[in-house]
Amino acid sequence: MQKALMTVLVSFLSAVVLCLSAFAQTQGPVNITAQDLLIKSEVETAVSMLAAIHARQQKGEMTLEKAKQLGAGLLRELRYGVDGYFWADTKEGVNVVLYGRKDTEGRNRIKDKDAKGVFYVKEFLAKGKAGGGYVEYLFTKEGQATPIPKRSYVLAFEPFGWVVGSGYYR
Repeated sequence: MQKALMTVLVSFLSAVVLCLSAFAQTQGPVNITAQDLLIKSEVETAVSMLAAIHARQQKGEMTLEKAKQLGAGLLRELRYGVDGYFWADTKEGVNVVLYGRKDTEGRNRIKDKDAKGVFYVKEFLAKGKAGGGYVEYLFTKEGQATPIPKRSYVLAFEPFGWVVGSGYYR
């Protein structure tokens, strides 16, 4: 009984720490939602997958180029929830992965901006380099013609020189 109570207490404290950590990383008086916590957690999980690949590369199991190829391939196919997906851009703004969109992958997106003039890739890179953060912008959802508000979380993965992100439409 005491062990079960301790497990519940540790789980509760972990959730509180996660929430406080996410809140501390936001800019200004932004309300943290469950969706915010979800995308942050999913991006951190994706980055931990890349870290595992990098660790194998560091052990000599593969070259850095092969590690990046493996990481990009896994990230491209990685999904969560109903329509959650990931993307990655190099620190120079070249897209590595975007939901398997071959028309975008390999293209420099640094000058891409939304309908309101937000250079969202520049924002991704700045937030990623600063330790991670949220970015709000307009983006066209797959199957639609008009861009709609989107909120994303991004985080840098230094060994590959990538900024990884995911988001949700509002």
